[in-house]
Amino acid sequence: MSKKKNSSGGIVYSTDPNYSYPQEEQEEQTTLPPAQQQLKVTLDKKQRAGKTVTVIDGFTGTESDLEKLGKDLKTKCGTGGSVKDGQVLIQGDYKDKIVKWLQDWGYKAK
Repeated sequence: MSKKKNSSGGIVYSTDPNYSYPQEEQEEQTTLPPAQQQLKVTLDKKQRAGKTVTVIDGFTGTESDLEKLGKDLKTKCGTGGSVKDGQVLIQGDYKDKIVKWLQDWGYKAK
């Protein structure tokens, strides 16, 4: 179940004819070039029923570019995964392979 954020700041109705709802400025975050990205690759088993997941964190850029990176890594590994909360999750232990691929693609990965 997703929670939708109310864009009007909690105001449902106003009797003031001159009232205008406050507009939130959404700043588009630009994607840094791969050489400036500081990616961190870790393994995680917590809250995953003992299954190992490779987590790539630290990506700075748009959501679509992060999803493209996640799709490329899932294809290279031949396994499933997802992109959530600014992280790429790859099912299984592919830490060494992912670090090598990211470095070959020009990213700084640890």
